Amino acid sequence: MKSIKPLLYKDGFWAFLMLFPNLIGFLMFLLLPVLATFVISFSDWNLTNSFHFNGIDNYKELFQDPVFIQVMGNTFYFTLASVPIGIVISLLLAVILNQKLRFIRFYRAAFFIPVISSMVAVSVIWQWIYNPEYGLLNYALSWFGIDGPAWLTDPHWAMPTVIVTSIWKSLGFNMLIFLAGLQSISDSYYEAADIEGAKWYSKFWRITLPLLSPTTFFVTVMSIINSFQVFDTVYLMTQGGPARSTSVLVYYIFQNAFQYFHMGYASAMAYVLFFIVLIITFIQFWRQKKWSIY
Repeated sequence: MKSIKPLLYKDGFWAFLMLFPNLIGFLMFLLLPVLATFVISFSDWNLTNSFHFNGIDNYKELFQDPVFIQVMGNTFYFTLASVPIGIVISLLLAVILNQKLRFIRFYRAAFFIPVISSMVAVSVIWQWIYNPEYGLLNYALSWFGIDGPAWLTDPHWAMPTVIVTSIWKSLGFNMLIFLAGLQSISDSYYEAADIEGAKWYSKFWRITLPLLSPTTFFVTVMSIINSFQVFDTVYLMTQGGPARSTSVLVYYIFQNAFQYFHMGYASAMAYVLFFIVLIITFIQFWRQKKWSIY
């Protein structure tokens, strides 16, 4: 009892005690599955056969799989299109909503509602908007004499429609982060610029953007990571079709793991995705020192 009593007066003991349940959850539901996935990626396990290793055969097969090459291209297409467009629009919205406008709180809440909305509800709404027969989008286009396509079943339009939906869903989160960054910029910079007679665009390019660079860096990193992990939008709206035009890497991993039961192959793809995101993130951290201002 005497040996335990001194521990009760140590902050480290209570900190460990409070963190212990979370640590157990981290080990059981994150670290161990990650390590198990790494081991499974070197096997041909499919839930029914006996587990045995096949070396790096899964990784070799990946780069000979035309479907994998296609979904990788779709994933990069999704990222290269959605990330810059989403960042630009969310930044412009944040600048607008940082002004002293009437009902400003309502506007901010309205743009943030899609972020907290269920993806199932969002997909149902956008599927109705994109419907070729009675959808709102084609109905609006008909006013101008334009015959809209079958957005979600046309291989040329399916991915852009998914990108638009994804941007709309995440716009409020990025806008909120940019808004916090804008409000952290001191008004003294703008007051000094006003004294010098600077125009609004000069203040934006020479004050707002440079001082917002740490926020922009954070939003960019998070947006790229999230874009490589996109799944629910594709799963709910197109199921990877038509002709795999919207099939992205995480959706293909899901198919191999839980539809085809190729657990080893799916695990190998998961680690390829992990290293792609890791390399891109490292490059961003390396490059951000040259353009980010603190």
